[in-house]
Amino acid sequence: MPAGIMIPARNMSSSPMMGSNGYGSSSGLTLGQPNLMEGLHHHQLHLPLDMAHQTASESELARLRDDEFEISTKSGSENQEGQSGDEMPDLQRPNKKKRYHRHTQHQIQEMEAFFKECPHPDDKQRKELSRQLGLEPLQVKFWFQNKRTQMKTQHERGENTQLRAENEKLRADNTRYREALSNASCPNCGGPTAIGEMSYDEHHLRLENARLREEIDRISAIAAKYVGKPVVNYPLLSAPAPPRPLELGVGGFGGQSGVGGEIYGAGDLFKSISAPTEADKPMIIELAVGAMEELVRMAQLGEPLWNVSLDGTSSSVLNEDEYMKTFPRGMGPKPAGFSTEASRESVVVIMDHINLVEILMDVNQWLTVFSGIVSRAATLEVLSTGIAGNYNGALQVMTAEFQVPTPLVPTREVYFVRYCKEHSDGTWAVVDVSLDNLRPSPIVRCRRRPSGCVIQEMPNGYSKVTWVENVEVDDRGVHSLYKQLVNSGHAFGARRWVATLDRQCERLASAMATNIPHTDVGVITSQEGRKSMLKLAERMATSFCAGVSASTAHTWTTLSGTGADDVRVMTRKSIDDPGRPPGIVLSAATSFWLPVLPNRVFDFLRDESSRSEWDILSNGGVVQEMAHIANGRDTGNCVSLLRVNSANSSQSNMLILQESCTDSAGSFVIYAPVDIVSMNVVLNGGDPDYVALLPSGFAILPDGSAMQGSDDQQAMGSGGGSLLTVAFQILVDSVPTAKLSLGSVATVNNLIACTVERIRASLSCESA
Repeated sequence: MPAGIMIPARNMSSSPMMGSNGYGSSSGLTLGQPNLMEGLHHHQLHLPLDMAHQTASESELARLRDDEFEISTKSGSENQEGQSGDEMPDLQRPNKKKRYHRHTQHQIQEMEAFFKECPHPDDKQRKELSRQLGLEPLQVKFWFQNKRTQMKTQHERGENTQLRAENEKLRADNTRYREALSNASCPNCGGPTAIGEMSYDEHHLRLENARLREEIDRISAIAAKYVGKPVVNYPLLSAPAPPRPLELGVGGFGGQSGVGGEIYGAGDLFKSISAPTEADKPMIIELAVGAMEELVRMAQLGEPLWNVSLDGTSSSVLNEDEYMKTFPRGMGPKPAGFSTEASRESVVVIMDHINLVEILMDVNQWLTVFSGIVSRAATLEVLSTGIAGNYNGALQVMTAEFQVPTPLVPTREVYFVRYCKEHSDGTWAVVDVSLDNLRPSPIVRCRRRPSGCVIQEMPNGYSKVTWVENVEVDDRGVHSLYKQLVNSGHAFGARRWVATLDRQCERLASAMATNIPHTDVGVITSQEGRKSMLKLAERMATSFCAGVSASTAHTWTTLSGTGADDVRVMTRKSIDDPGRPPGIVLSAATSFWLPVLPNRVFDFLRDESSRSEWDILSNGGVVQEMAHIANGRDTGNCVSLLRVNSANSSQSNMLILQESCTDSAGSFVIYAPVDIVSMNVVLNGGDPDYVALLPSGFAILPDGSAMQGSDDQQAMGSGGGSLLTVAFQILVDSVPTAKLSLGSVATVNNLIACTVERIRASLSCESA
């Protein structure tokens, strides 16, 4: 229907849409709505549809044309009786004059106030408001409709202004970017770039790609000069220096602490190695990329590269000839006197791949989890922190010292780069490779070929880890007692790494448990106390492992004899260390062979009921377990709080914190005396870092003669004997400046000798 056409009333007399004033209430039939935005006066011309109505007088039609709409300029509240701005009827009576009303100031104020509280009143509210203001409900309804329209228009006008300003800004930015791109030059040829329809981001990525490709080509050219270059042959090791006489003054073992726990001195490699230079970095990157490719292939390939181990375990042994064919570039010729140790092992652990990667890339977490293998470590420089908020692409230069828990096996110091990468199939890999080719030195006696692990995500938070260990090492300094174990590859091999990782993942899962398991018994009553006790035990175990090996940071002195049972001691000062008692501490250790299976030795030493058979300091008292925290599937993996019920009143206030742990590669029983007051603080959730500890204990390893049943801990070392290391730490004087007496040394020597004899006697009787 054309705008402005009005239907005569006589044709619509029976329509239900007609109001009392003759106007219909339908909103879809009229286009004659006043323009509220401009506030102008509008005229609405009504023409008859039926020619029979032309009898209306000209004066009456003139009056209709002269009628004007009045719109309130204050609130847009002017209302047309019987119609609204949203619903304009097109059904009108030709002989009725439209009436318009201007609301009073009071009515407008009241409706404005109500509008702020409720912009959409219902019928009941409109009736009540119309009654209060003396208006018709329809007038109230139309005022609210007009008000909402006005508010919407104002809001849209503001948004339009803001969008227009943003559009102008974007247009200016676009113009600036186009001008910059038009002047861009190709990084390869220096000429203008051809962008075409390419987006700015895509063009930026292409430029970055070209730069990286050029960098890789340059690095490859540099690396090709060095990778195949013969390495300086390391001189033969000289004969071991004669044992130094024990200095009565505290010397050779300062009270320093460093990265990796108990570092009291500094090894030659750790002193001589510094961060890489800028000239070294391109080659480091190239070596890391090549090492990553080699590691992934070594983790995936089978025979003939890997052969089944002849010792009956699930380990794989590297075919050296096949390795040289598969990876011809390698690290150059093997230095004279070096031998190769290579192995591969897989395990499924109770930890997701993200946390595993974080443990491997964070040097402090790495040291804590592998404290039995890594005695010291440091990150010299981080070349890349990774991308996308994770360790994908992380690259760091490190030094580390790997150990066997005995003074009779020299540690292996390595200078290497560690590289982490997420592969397209969702697996993660972390690889190490030595950087000794950068700075050949006779100090280095171990080269780390590409070694590390590939981590595959599994359901329910588990991960499958495939570990590869591949090193070249000069192991001529190993004591004959441990020769067989080291030559078997299990002392430093992949089996030991995955066994330790599996056990530590179980321990971490236990520590993060939100409730106290029913297997935990004794005086532990809160989750906070349980966590504090586990944290204290972890510090105790880390301290013990760092202080028992033949680290170059240690100065061991042989006390007596020339046999395998020689007792080695060292001294140190303890000053201002809240985790240690102040004074002069004497550490003593010895290692010996037992014709007993390792699991049997472990069970004997960790059992509190048999403790009085070997622990001289318990004076034959009955040992009672006051608290017990399980740490894994094996019942031997636990933390205990023991109390010695001794007749000696001086020991009535002393407790013993003990952690025992075992896996397919070895076992530990570590303990330390703690006083009741400090332990009560820990059991109540207090900070365990201020509890003074001097850990002692035992490290139990198979002798390497028959490494069978790696997956069955009960069969660990079946058919062979055990290598047992006994280590004590004793406070011989509470004054740090005091001199060490020969009497104190003799006492410690006798203590460790008596302990060894008691253990031998007890286990020999049981074996018989």
